[in-house]
Amino acid sequence: MSIRSVVLGAVAASALFGIPAVAASCPDNPDALGVSRTVEIDTSGGPGFGLAQYKLYDFLQPGEVVLTFDDGPWPKNTPAVLKALKDHCTKATFFTIGKYAVWHPHILKQIAGDGHTIGTHTFSHANLSKRKMKNTAGRAEIEKGVSAVKFALGAPPAPFFRFPFLQDPKEMVSYLGSRNLAIFSMDLDSFDFKHRNPDRVIKSVMSKLKRKGKGIILMHDFQKSTAKAMPKLLKVLKAKGYKVVHLTAKSPAVSIAAYDDAIKKEFAGPMANAKPLSSVVKTVTGR
Repeated sequence: MSIRSVVLGAVAASALFGIPAVAASCPDNPDALGVSRTVEIDTSGGPGFGLAQYKLYDFLQPGEVVLTFDDGPWPKNTPAVLKALKDHCTKATFFTIGKYAVWHPHILKQIAGDGHTIGTHTFSHANLSKRKMKNTAGRAEIEKGVSAVKFALGAPPAPFFRFPFLQDPKEMVSYLGSRNLAIFSMDLDSFDFKHRNPDRVIKSVMSKLKRKGKGIILMHDFQKSTAKAMPKLLKVLKAKGYKVVHLTAKSPAVSIAAYDDAIKKEFAGPMANAKPLSSVVKTVTGR
């Protein structure tokens, strides 16, 4: 498979697995970061991206970055990240945890509604390199993640997958290939789960970008420090001349019916009009 057949130019695609975006004016922010280029990825055979682990498909040009976020959706933090991205009219890819998606479907739908691309990150953030996760259990974690996001979103996600802890056992890599799910590693890790201070998150990202010159940036919308860092980080990226590339998928992920049914049974209940937990259950006494 050639690089050209894997990463294509911007074309029409569904909002639920990535709306192609082009560089455009941002009415409320003349200094917005925006999106300079949109790529469409053919995930046939499960190609891998991110030079930390996969060297074959290096599609970024000097000065280009891809914004990616793991471990959401999560109350307060994910919406704060989304606001910062919206204020800059820019796009990102979110690798979501299946059970969190079902817990917070309104946030997941906000991600999609804002035109971001939604991939998956297993059902429960399990380390697939553990012995107990080999073969059947590992495959179930992957498939339940896809089915849970589909269930919560009301449509299939992109066929984009990131391994928790970036642990990619060869058995699971092969399985993802058979399922036509692209694997995303990263080029630089923000280590925002260690840097609890927003300024340290920004320093971590920018110092690594200065050395590498481009890259897929790994962040976590689950982390409060990242949510607080995003407005300033996007301004700094713009000031330093970096350009955002938006990832979209040629086709949506195809879930497996048995896992779709299992998720529906596990989370049986009225999902159609799901509202934020805080608007349904409120503490009126105590803490």
